[in-house]
Amino acid sequence: MSITIEIAKVFRFEAAHFLPHVTSSHQCSTIHGHSYQVTLKIKGPIDEKLGWVMDLSDLSLQFEPWLKILDHSFLNNIDGLENPTSEHIAIWIMRNFGREQALLSSVTVEATNRLAVTVTRQDIDF
Repeated sequence: MSITIEIAKVFRFEAAHFLPHVTSSHQCSTIHGHSYQVTLKIKGPIDEKLGWVMDLSDLSLQFEPWLKILDHSFLNNIDGLENPTSEHIAIWIMRNFGREQALLSSVTVEATNRLAVTVTRQDIDF
C-alpha cells in the first residue's frame, strides 16, 4: 500500500528590495531589507525501502542554486521579481524550482515573523 505524505523544509535568506508600485509615503517605497524564511513542501509517496518521501539533504542541494540567486541580493534586479512582494517571491520560486522538482506542492515565504504567503502547485501555470 502506498501512502502519500507531505514533508517540509525551511530555508532562510537575506535580501533587499523596494516595492515600485506603492505610494512614495508607503514604508516599502524605499530600499530596505528582510530576513526571509521560505518553507518548501514536498508531497509524494513514501519509498517502501527507505521509509521517506525524499532525502531532505537532496532537496537542499536541488534548491541551493535558486537560494544563491536570492540570498544577499537586490530582489528588484532579478528577472521576474521587478515588483518583489512576498507573493511574487513565492510564485517565482514555485515557477522556477517547481519546474525542476515535480514533488514541490507549496512554497511559503515569510518576510517578517508576522506575515506569510503561500502558493501551491495547482495555483501556477507552468
